[in-house]
Amino acid sequence: MDWIFYLQNAIDYIEDNILETIDYNDVAEHIGFSNFHFHRTFALLTGITANEYIKRRRLSMAGEELSMSNAKIIDIAFKYGYETPESFSKAFSRFHGFNPSEAKKSGTSLKKFSRFSIKVKIEGGKIMDYKIEEKGIMRFLTASKSFLNEIINEKENRDISNFWTECFDNGTINTLKKNSIDKGIYGVCLPMSKECDSFKYGIGVISNNINNTTEGFEIWTVNPSMWAVFKCIGNNGQCISEMWERIFSEFLPASPYKMTEQADLEYYYENDENIFCELWIPVEKK
Repeated sequence: MDWIFYLQNAIDYIEDNILETIDYNDVAEHIGFSNFHFHRTFALLTGITANEYIKRRRLSMAGEELSMSNAKIIDIAFKYGYETPESFSKAFSRFHGFNPSEAKKSGTSLKKFSRFSIKVKIEGGKIMDYKIEEKGIMRFLTASKSFLNEIINEKENRDISNFWTECFDNGTINTLKKNSIDKGIYGVCLPMSKECDSFKYGIGVISNNINNTTEGFEIWTVNPSMWAVFKCIGNNGQCISEMWERIFSEFLPASPYKMTEQADLEYYYENDENIFCELWIPVEKK
């Protein structure tokens, strides 16, 4: 399974370089992923971001070293990537629940964050409906905004939701709908360059007036692709994040398809089936 190979490779690279100045960008480059795609894949498969994994592993190891050696706190701080003892102390206290000097005392209980270990677990019995469609070039009239990759796995983050609210409130959605050819509206997630720390998210429509540029809007072109389409059943955006988790943990590992790194889509349309939206992810055969 490709995802097992790439995730194991990423974890091995992190562990081999845990004392070096690395973050998820370096890991993504090592395994040949874009920053955006690696960040999302790692976060959805493990439940935390690669940067958070690196931080927890370092603080766990720092606690062990403080409790087992006579090393000075300042030396441990520098060793595990902190520029000052103060920044180390704050991070250490948030992780372990007490300051670094307490770790040197006999009987102090430390928090242990172990290295990730990948195991293949046989599961199943869950039905996951999807369809495969092929589409030619799609051109969208969009209102767009850039977001940091780090927000992808922040469950309480509402930046994109707030962007939708803003576009409803200022009339942007109504303007877009007037130009729509299918009465639907799309959320388009567009990765930037491979090394970029951010991605662009557009709210848009497929339009006949695509050549008539409107001030404040952009024209986005999505190349021909094969798409795996999933219905998100529910009445709020929570069903989207739940479906993304299922796509990465259930569909992609066991299917004959792999996700490509072009734009993915959320398709919102009127229906009577309690469908919040459809997720369209670009795929190709493995």
